[in-house]
Amino acid sequence: MINIALPKGRLGEKVYSLLAKMGYACEDYSSDSRKLIFKDSAGKVCYFWVKPSDVGVYVQLGAADIGVIGKDILDEYQPDVYELADLNIGKCAMCVAAKNDWVDDTAMPLRVATKFVNVAEKYFISDGRHIELIKLNGSIELAPVLGISDVIVDIVETGTTLKENDLKVFKKIFDISARLIANKTSCKFKNAEVKALTENIKRAIEENA
Repeated sequence: MINIALPKGRLGEKVYSLLAKMGYACEDYSSDSRKLIFKDSAGKVCYFWVKPSDVGVYVQLGAADIGVIGKDILDEYQPDVYELADLNIGKCAMCVAAKNDWVDDTAMPLRVATKFVNVAEKYFISDGRHIELIKLNGSIELAPVLGISDVIVDIVETGTTLKENDLKVFKKIFDISARLIANKTSCKFKNAEVKALTENIKRAIEENA
């Protein structure tokens, strides 16, 4: 049996549909169910539905052999796993955004609001910019509007929320998409199963591109 951790939400549902078409379906699975674990009757596959930020933890600790995780979370938490493939879905970008009229005063520390503190720190250190990090967990766009930060580092998909709050993107840090990851021990002891699933999902992604 191969154990797969999927993120709750649209991304997880999309990946499950893709895997089900490849022969990794569970007969009793329902998107309306509150169950968190589904196993197929043949004992071929088991799915765990978890919070997106926890996928890497389940895979790293071996509860799951395979997982699907966003590049944003992968870079923020850096779990000790193998990255097997870019699934080319769930696309967006990690960006630096600020009020439309913002001008950087390099003589002062830059106040950065974000929930991706490791990503932000790494980016600005590499850019040689001294910063003050402000950790927030939601409604990041409010920070510059209310004057508690100069900029934000956050995920941008359509940019609509930024525009509606008189903000704009000043810099794209990196592109984001869903990634297939694997437990290092599973890659050794379940090599055939992990390899087969990886090759099949890569092929399916290419066909659907």
